[in-house]
Amino acid sequence: MNDNAEQQPLTAAPSYPQAQLARAFVTALTHEDADTRHRAEARGQRWRKVLEGMASGRLSVGSRTPVDGFPPWVTLEVVRGGFATGAAGASGPLQAYEREAAQSFGVPAERRALFAHCLTEPGLAWLWDRLDSGHYEIGVPEEAALLTMAWLVRHGETGAALDLAAELEPFADRLRFLPRPADGSAPDATAAVHRRTVSDVVGTLVQRRPNAAVETQREALAVWQPFGDELLVHWLRTARDGRVLELVPDAAWLAHGEALLGRYRRLAAEHTRCTKHRNPKENLGILRGALEEVVSGRPLDARRLGLLRHAVQSMVRRRGLPGSAAHTTLRRRQAEQAALASHHGLAQLVLRRLAVLPQETGITDVTPLLEAVTGEESRQTGLPAGSAVPPVIRQVVEAALSAPLGTLVERGVVPSAEVLAELVPQLVAATTAQAYDDTTLRALMAANYRAFRNRRSLLLLDLERQVRVEELPWVRAVSGQRSAVLGRPDGEGALAVLRQLGELAVQAFPGTILPNPLVREFGVLERHCDLGAPFVEELAADIFMGTFSPKFLTAARIAGELLGGTLYERYYGIDYAAIRNLAITETGAALTRSHGVRTSPGFARLCAERAGAAPRSCSVATNGTVIEQAQILTTHNLATLVHRVGIAPRPGWADLAHRCFVTVCRLTARVHRNPRPLGTVKDAAYAWRQMVFHLSLCPPEEQRRIITSLGEETARHPAHVATRLAPALAGLTLVTEGGAFGDDGTADGGCARRFLGWSTDGHWMR
Repeated sequence: MNDNAEQQPLTAAPSYPQAQLARAFVTALTHEDADTRHRAEARGQRWRKVLEGMASGRLSVGSRTPVDGFPPWVTLEVVRGGFATGAAGASGPLQAYEREAAQSFGVPAERRALFAHCLTEPGLAWLWDRLDSGHYEIGVPEEAALLTMAWLVRHGETGAALDLAAELEPFADRLRFLPRPADGSAPDATAAVHRRTVSDVVGTLVQRRPNAAVETQREALAVWQPFGDELLVHWLRTARDGRVLELVPDAAWLAHGEALLGRYRRLAAEHTRCTKHRNPKENLGILRGALEEVVSGRPLDARRLGLLRHAVQSMVRRRGLPGSAAHTTLRRRQAEQAALASHHGLAQLVLRRLAVLPQETGITDVTPLLEAVTGEESRQTGLPAGSAVPPVIRQVVEAALSAPLGTLVERGVVPSAEVLAELVPQLVAATTAQAYDDTTLRALMAANYRAFRNRRSLLLLDLERQVRVEELPWVRAVSGQRSAVLGRPDGEGALAVLRQLGELAVQAFPGTILPNPLVREFGVLERHCDLGAPFVEELAADIFMGTFSPKFLTAARIAGELLGGTLYERYYGIDYAAIRNLAITETGAALTRSHGVRTSPGFARLCAERAGAAPRSCSVATNGTVIEQAQILTTHNLATLVHRVGIAPRPGWADLAHRCFVTVCRLTARVHRNPRPLGTVKDAAYAWRQMVFHLSLCPPEEQRRIITSLGEETARHPAHVATRLAPALAGLTLVTEGGAFGDDGTADGGCARRFLGWSTDGHWMR
């Protein structure tokens, strides 16, 4: 499920969709690229649907059921910002495979007819065959519904199957419940995952076009430079003492000149990239123009003769006489350069290699695809044997590498936590599906989960919660099938995967806040482990409603269990004992509800007080300060990962703290002369907070050693980095030595400061 909270608007008013429609309209009219214009036009049509639905009342933006007539489990078409267009992802015209299925079933090409057929014995037999062979794909979760119903029937769960069919039936004419055919079974993602499929790589390489500048240079070196040398040699045959046309051209010279001009016309018609030879002021243009005059029998006037002699002299002076050692060396080097294989040609070669592989999976070994051009391939393609595949193409191919997540991170295929979050659902799908004893059901639920995670998040207000996979009717129908797997409780396997992913995210991308899609997958695994340790998402400041769900207070209490009395508690001025008491008080009191949803008013009040937020203030900046305090109190899941999940990153806490500070320095360098630096300052504060967290898990002696060494790191960056970070470093040293900040987060007359990312009155780091 894609998370786009950072793109969500402040309210559900139509002004945001109107602005997006205007942008799409301008792009569709003015962009120079035709494909971009076409995409913008399609995007504009979707925004028009949003506005029409809002105007008619059919869309209730901000609700988890925004489309009138569709229950929460229906996969909706969602555009930027979380706005539903009113269409369902499984609706629209019949797919080609649906028409083919209708023809083979002998029923009308209508979704309701297909649905009804699948409830008959022949239809069930067809579904059972798909289940057994694994030859199906689930593009949207709805396509797993009929397969689940068929599984229930075969295993004697007739009542559950009938209930499921009854729940789906009202939508049978509109939604696509039939699974897509596939040539092979989905790969097992328990050991390996991939970022791109072979088909994705092929699509990217097909779009590569020859580089116009490179090909123009290649043409100049391979065609026009040698031809210019021939013209120069021809004119030098008329020279005496270095001056051309001192000797009268004879008939043989004129005949050869006419042949040269004929070849020029053929070359000019065939090789059209380079145009310098057409310029009458360029040396080649001067030599050719003069030759045309002489061959035609017209004597050269004084001006043209002067230009000719100057061009010849400058060519000889610059590169030497043709045939000389210097000239020969130069032309050989240029010929070698022109003969190098083009990136476009090598991309075409890699496409030939990819064509023999299964297209909808990853690649277990990319080495054969990236080998240098072989002799046989050279004969077939004309590419020079031994030519290496360039890094820009290697990177595209390696994106389809199928390997354990750790391997993909080490090889740079996963360059960020955001990309890691894209891949984790593959692993979580396989892990959570292990709870099902039956192998066919296990494969089906894994495919369903992968499709479910492609759903885009809705814009939700009033603490509404995104739909969970357990709420899908077909998943609910088989929930009773979850049991022990191979003698191992499902929770143990999920915990191992959660620990592995947590360690990988923390050690691979220190200083980076855990993105919401990754946090959501952690939450799924945590529910299977039943740790009682919730994971909390990053909230969007522009739609923050001023309240927190109880899990934030629980996460803060867990952080207190780990960090009570540490540098982290002292640096951020936290009273974790008071938070523990608050958690006990709220747990024993009657539940507070806002808009019908459980909330933690005490935690919200504490965050607002720590942020110094004025009552009833709801600006984005004020919301940001409150949300930042919630992240500080909860450590944004780091304490939960360490204290409850039990992660122990291999580099150690000291190494992670140092790497976080490197990220702080890199981000601080971007503040300089940045007209909009606040987003960068916020990210630097995130990295700083994680550094303080890791430092707090180090022994005191190691803390002091690392803090002392931070100045050496700032010296490796531009001078303004040390200047900007000086107050923050002074504040960290102050707290480490037993000092404390004042109520305003400063000390020593403002020379020492607590580093926070959000501010309502201009940030000191600017």
